[in-house]
Amino acid sequence: MNGAIIRNPMIWADVPDLDVIRVDSLFYMASTSMHSMPGCPIMKSENLRDWEIVNYVYDTLEDNDAHRLSDRVGIYGKGMWAPSLRFKDGMYYVCFSCNDMGRFYVYRTEDIEHGKWERSVIPGLRHDPSLLFDDGRVFVIYGNGDIRITELTEDATALKPGGIDQPLLQGEREGINLRIEGCHAYKLNGYYYLFFIEWPGIGNRRRRQICYRSRDLLGPYERKILLDDDMGYQNNGVAQGGIVDTPDHDWYAVLFQDHGAVGRIPWVLPMTWEDDWPVIGADGRDPRVFETKLPEASPKPIVISDEFDYGDNRLALNWQWNHNPDPRLWSVTERPGYLRLRTGNLSDSVLRARNTLTQRTEGPVCRAETLLDVSNLKPGDRAGLVALQNGFGTVGVEADEGGGFQIAMCVNDGEGRPETVESIPFSGNQIHLKIRFDFRESVDQSKFYYSVDGANWKRIGRILEMKYTLDHFMGYRIGLFNYATKQSGGYADFDYFRYFKQL
Repeated sequence: MNGAIIRNPMIWADVPDLDVIRVDSLFYMASTSMHSMPGCPIMKSENLRDWEIVNYVYDTLEDNDAHRLSDRVGIYGKGMWAPSLRFKDGMYYVCFSCNDMGRFYVYRTEDIEHGKWERSVIPGLRHDPSLLFDDGRVFVIYGNGDIRITELTEDATALKPGGIDQPLLQGEREGINLRIEGCHAYKLNGYYYLFFIEWPGIGNRRRRQICYRSRDLLGPYERKILLDDDMGYQNNGVAQGGIVDTPDHDWYAVLFQDHGAVGRIPWVLPMTWEDDWPVIGADGRDPRVFETKLPEASPKPIVISDEFDYGDNRLALNWQWNHNPDPRLWSVTERPGYLRLRTGNLSDSVLRARNTLTQRTEGPVCRAETLLDVSNLKPGDRAGLVALQNGFGTVGVEADEGGGFQIAMCVNDGEGRPETVESIPFSGNQIHLKIRFDFRESVDQSKFYYSVDGANWKRIGRILEMKYTLDHFMGYRIGLFNYATKQSGGYADFDYFRYFKQL
């Protein structure tokens, strides 16, 4: 075929609940971002292999105490998830629920890569929704186990008065731990196809991909298991997602797999049709590597290095803040060539500190380094690098009451506060910091380092045994932080962030 060769996983990083569409020759993907801001990333690809971040649906979803972390709890494991991305008559649509707000959101734009999104808010949660455009009517299909269908107005901005709003189908109950969810709805070949995942409680007990089909929107529906495969990884099924075709009329399923501490990672698998049922895989197997007719393209990094050389106060799209940032307290122009993080409200933990700037981590291994200027920290300030999940690990500098500094490696003490594993006195103004991440064979470990000259590195603290936990529901991220524990007004300057897909 002499086209792009896809090697799975297509992205070895946390890109969960993804939904992919094709518009002409370009593919676009939306995915879950929960508490990271800006949110609901939009990625673009020419070949389903090489993806780049081109936009976000919103800068901030809501502006309240939880989204600002002012309530000291935040929206970890909540926020937005499971978006549905669709294109119809020149307009792009994204819909999703926000679990802490109890609301359903629909965003629209004519320019998916550069445009602003028009927002509509509809009361009530609609779990794992899928938009379906059908002969001038618009529906959202959603739910867990008991699946419902609700009709929206033609522009998808509100509930349609007197429109359909009723149960649609019931997923299997017997022997099932997690009933069907994660809907992706399509109208093809004279059928309505609804793709779901389910998690059986008997047999191999792994997530699997299910399809329901009917010639009538309101059913009855037939059911078929499409994919039940862990690709050799710890009985974690590759499932949940949808399908997309190419300009050459080839079909692919785009799904994801829970992959330990790095997060939920996407897979692309070839798909064919047999008796009007989708068949995922090739020659009876699910390939890790296969050739396509899609064009070669230049890879674009999902995680980037950054020297913080910006002409205006706007960061590269690869960066996301942990919860809503305070725009008054960060800058890449105040000191050219540096990221400046000022302290605001007092905090007792990086988990509750605003303006922590993050990117994803990637497998199988990666590392990140920064050079931190601590000259303007105030007593009680803590600044540095974080491996961010509930079971966090940090390496950084703590300013003490006497004007001195400690280099410290800390972990979550079990109550969300930092427990110092090791600290070392430090008398300089600049310090190099590094974290190394190892996700090979589910080792899921990170190690922490410091250096006074950037050449001779010393380990500090202990190995962090990273765990993906559902209270955050997100893979480990690498972040830059600075927060005050005693008084506000100090600031930390980060000279650069350098990222490497190697140890």
